[in-house]
Amino acid sequence: MDAEASLGAIVRAKGGELLEKLPVNTAQRKVMRAMADCRSAALSGHRDGCDSCGYEHVFWNSCRDRHCPGCGGEARERWLNARRDEVLDVPYFHVVFTIPDILNVLALHGPEVIYAILLRCAGQALLDLGASRLGARMGVLAVLHTWGQTLAFHPHVHCVVPGGGFSRDGRRWARVPKVDFLFAVKALSRHFRTLFCNAAREAYGAGTLVLPAEVVANAQALDLLFARSYRTDWHVYAKPPFGGPEHVLGYLANYTHRIAISNRRIRTRR
Repeated sequence: MDAEASLGAIVRAKGGELLEKLPVNTAQRKVMRAMADCRSAALSGHRDGCDSCGYEHVFWNSCRDRHCPGCGGEARERWLNARRDEVLDVPYFHVVFTIPDILNVLALHGPEVIYAILLRCAGQALLDLGASRLGARMGVLAVLHTWGQTLAFHPHVHCVVPGGGFSRDGRRWARVPKVDFLFAVKALSRHFRTLFCNAAREAYGAGTLVLPAEVVANAQALDLLFARSYRTDWHVYAKPPFGGPEHVLGYLANYTHRIAISNRRIRTRR
């Protein structure tokens, strides 16, 4: 990749034009400034030198902003090592919950509330089925993604789930009946759908989820939107992870400390 094919280089070269053309809030300006200064003299640095030949090299400091594609490597490794220490010697499953595209408008206008609901309901759906089908208290590691492989807006939750849980009395481990089967995806998706819609209705009624009138005018309009969403599948993917839990943890770690527009996605025109 060309040395200048980076988001920081683009911000340094075109950031001023962007600020003039588009509405950018204070938080976004702060991120742009951090990426522009990252690994440059603006953040100072340190100099390494060779005592034998006298060669010297300057290493500029990084911004460590979580939105910067050039930072986050150290934080990623810390997160991954911590998660590895939590892995049990049992089969694990990779489960993905996705809301229908028709509901993306809710996340666009109420991201903090909808993302919290999405994470909470995905985890609760798994815990509820674990209690009803296995009589067990399961554990869930959930990570939110808001974009897909093509960088299109695509809110979904990845979960790493052990194939079982502790019995209600905490004295034994209750395993899933089949090593390659967690729960029926239809039952899981329908329960998740019910939890999500009820939680969103409750948040809207309490005034926590605030939506523009042109998007959702009232509670009846929200119910109509949910009714339309019932006409399509609420996709839930649930399969044993290829390569075991380590593979899924490594995959998720690439997203926990990385933004959508990574430097490797940038191509220069010649």
